[in-house]
Amino acid sequence: MVDEVGAILGQLTVEEKAALCLGADFWHTAAVERLGVPAVMVADGPHGLRRQPDEGDHVGIGGSLPATCFPTASALGSSWDVDLVRRVGAAIGVEARAQGVAVVLGPGINIKRSPLCGRNFEYLSEDPLISGVLGAALVDGLQSQGVGASLKHFAVNNQETDRLRVSAEVDERTLREIYLAGFEYVVRSARPWTVMCSYNRINGVYASENHWLLTDVLRDEWGFDGLVMSDWGAVHDRVAALAAGLDLEMPPKLGISDAAIVAAVASGALDEAVLDRAVERMLQLASRAAAGEHAVGTSNPAGTPNQGGTSTAADTSERAESVVQDSFAPGTFDLDEHHALAREAAGASIVLLKNENAALPLEPAAGELVAVIGEFARTARYQGAGSSQVNPTRVESAFDELRAALPADVPLEFAAGFTIGEAAGDGGAGDGGDSSGSTDGGGDSGTELADEAVGLASRASHVLVFLGLPAAEESEGFDRTHLDLPANQLALLDRLAAAHLRLIVVLSNGSAVRLAPWERHPAAIVECWLAGQASGGAVADVLLGKVNPSGRLAETLPLRLEDTPAYLNFPGEHGQVRYGEGVYVGYRGYDAVGRDVSYPFGHGLSYTTFAYDDLTVTVDDDLGVNLNCRVTNTGDRAGQEVVQLYVGDPVARVRRPVRELKGFVKLSLDPGESVDVNFTLSARDLSYWSTQHGRWVVEGGAFEFSVGASSRDLRLTTTVDIDAPPLLPHLDEMATLEEWLEHPAGAVALRELIGVDADGNPRGILASPDLLKLIGNFPISSIASFPGLGLTPESLQQLLTRI
Repeated sequence: MVDEVGAILGQLTVEEKAALCLGADFWHTAAVERLGVPAVMVADGPHGLRRQPDEGDHVGIGGSLPATCFPTASALGSSWDVDLVRRVGAAIGVEARAQGVAVVLGPGINIKRSPLCGRNFEYLSEDPLISGVLGAALVDGLQSQGVGASLKHFAVNNQETDRLRVSAEVDERTLREIYLAGFEYVVRSARPWTVMCSYNRINGVYASENHWLLTDVLRDEWGFDGLVMSDWGAVHDRVAALAAGLDLEMPPKLGISDAAIVAAVASGALDEAVLDRAVERMLQLASRAAAGEHAVGTSNPAGTPNQGGTSTAADTSERAESVVQDSFAPGTFDLDEHHALAREAAGASIVLLKNENAALPLEPAAGELVAVIGEFARTARYQGAGSSQVNPTRVESAFDELRAALPADVPLEFAAGFTIGEAAGDGGAGDGGDSSGSTDGGGDSGTELADEAVGLASRASHVLVFLGLPAAEESEGFDRTHLDLPANQLALLDRLAAAHLRLIVVLSNGSAVRLAPWERHPAAIVECWLAGQASGGAVADVLLGKVNPSGRLAETLPLRLEDTPAYLNFPGEHGQVRYGEGVYVGYRGYDAVGRDVSYPFGHGLSYTTFAYDDLTVTVDDDLGVNLNCRVTNTGDRAGQEVVQLYVGDPVARVRRPVRELKGFVKLSLDPGESVDVNFTLSARDLSYWSTQHGRWVVEGGAFEFSVGASSRDLRLTTTVDIDAPPLLPHLDEMATLEEWLEHPAGAVALRELIGVDADGNPRGILASPDLLKLIGNFPISSIASFPGLGLTPESLQQLLTRI
């Protein structure tokens, strides 16, 4: 295959090479028909395919072909379920193959730096381990179907405000430990076909032109061998971007970018070898896509015979091993099976935040009235707005699913309570949108709806209140300005609490919402996120106990916006946003200052209970850590527990978070069943990025290892001494006196140079402990310029030569 790519490359003109480094249109790469190089089709699809029809609106949001709308990343992240997420990725791959799509533009794994980011519903977590592990599972699933993933948005794309121009000012340690770590995990473990660069600048340099990011780190350090494409409209200087490592510009600036490349090669400003490397990656992508077309059937995501395409085993055995292939033939997929998988995934992603006095699961007796209040129960809010919007194959409402699931002798009544307004940017209800087609809830109409709901609640035995964020309040393209639910919903909730003492609140929202102070009213709170087209059925399953809730928060729910670590530095000003909180993102920040939260990272309740015991930790010679514990289901229901491993280094040279997630596993346990859990960590898991050493380092000493059910529900903790080699400072003329004395060889050489007096006592600077305290943090070159301290510029040069 490599030889064939090389043979084609040798026949291309410079003009054809330049054309291959640009798309042909909004959704296709360029073809070279005379050499049989086909176009490759790409499509949006982080949580479901958004494939625009050939005659459709290529720039717009609506009108895509029907596809299964799976839970958004904010929901899938809360599942903490690697196998389930991989199956969802495989199902999206099946549908992509069926619709002739070769590369799906996702997953998005950017960190949720602030809960205000308008695109948080597309991202998995505030923690890079969750983002990396679940992101890799999505990539694995997609690519198991012969469909490429496009890992995005690389990197530091954490806001929508001024997103095409803003410069994220981030120190390297924070970049390495928080914002790049998830990408590194996915690249190394799942090997995505493509990576998509972000719009923004990073420390002043556009991601599309950032050689350090796209070449030094991504390719040279991490070994990425795929193609780097731009986000749509992220290229400002095509030649500079090409030199930095950006292979494909999307969409193309036809006649401009290609002409600039040709001119740069002709003038010598761009080495043609750089262009050739990008073209090789384009040809490799075409080759992978063509081979993938004939590899359908390698995965069975929904547990039934694969119907992801029209290829057969005979097709596969007879395929030509060449990039010269026909375009993709459309196929079929099993709508019912994929909808069932969407329902399973939604159920596994729902987080039970609160459940006082076992208010859930709901078990109404015959004749007990169940009140369902809130427009979201009838008009589902199940996906976000923007480029990830899916045209679903069907949509379930919670009210209909509850009616179908409850016994006939249990009366069920509905009251809207409020209106949710037009779902701006989310399309109409007929094309996958979430619009109720109603007003904003003001005036007499809003009062009448609230009165009706309060009256129903006063008569009911059980009250389910469906609240959430309208689509117009969170979307790609803009950031939120507050964390509150709409005022009309909060006012209604206050009135309902006065009318009924046992409310159950069900939330539909893509990003975190503020729960204080209203969370005191309901007996139970169920966080559903934006759980996809089958969310209605999944909610009914959880509320009625058919599914035991097992979701856990992948982001902290704060008491106030002002408490969030990035509050003072989001979204920046005058084209810059300073990441002043450093590594203290999410729970790392809240824990560092001991700040109370509504619900901590990792939190989630179950209809059963779990006990932890028998923690053991061993360390091998390579600083690998093996940790074991036992988890037991101590309740009377089968359920799933997410066992979370946190590591802290309480005494270190640098400021480190109190604890950091370093492992997790989701277990299924029957009542009374116990399972032994094992975690294996490497030295990297104990490390921080040292800007002084330019690498990951482990600092020896006492480390704390904790396992538990959330970042603040730690059931077992032990302290283990890690015997790592000492970290020695780099010695040069700018190293401080303290650093010279800390270094064994440096200290000996320095003491020998300064010498001792006749009585054997240290001379000069070393003779006075008080003086050492005063100027010990001076660079040694500065001390050498002071008279009487035993060092001169000449003797310092001798010292440096010796060291």
